[in-house]
Amino acid sequence: MQATSDEVLIARIATGDLLAMQVLYARHHVRVYRFVLRLVSNATTAEDLISEVFLARFKALSALRPEEELDEEAAASIADGADDPEVAVQKKDKSEILRHCLTRLTPEHRDIIDLVHYHEKSVEEVAEIVGIPEATVKTRMFYCSTRARNCRNC
Repeated sequence: MQATSDEVLIARIATGDLLAMQVLYARHHVRVYRFVLRLVSNATTAEDLISEVFLARFKALSALRPEEELDEEAAASIADGADDPEVAVQKKDKSEILRHCLTRLTPEHRDIIDLVHYHEKSVEEVAEIVGIPEATVKTRMFYCSTRARNCRNC
């Protein structure tokens, strides 16, 4: 799918093809991120904005779905999954450390991490999306995990 034009990918995305969305994202997210980063001068804001850009399709589809009404009994049975303030701060600190470590990777390595850890793709799927051999995906994953362990000291 690597040789597929953006126009074809967008048409496939419109029909619900998730793989086409992943290919389009992998192909353009670094350039879009760099462009947005130049505009806002804040890495966290830039990442949030490009997520919004690429996830707009999913939001649009969600908005088209009819709202289901929730009765009082069902609402009362939903557990509050919110973190307490201490856990929230710990997660924020960890997130900032990970974000810093990711910025120290090459775009090719960031693509692998993004697809494997955030999009939960298998090595085989990542190899197909990015257009590289599975062994290269594994090598890049190993490199990234080694860099992440050493990044705590940077």
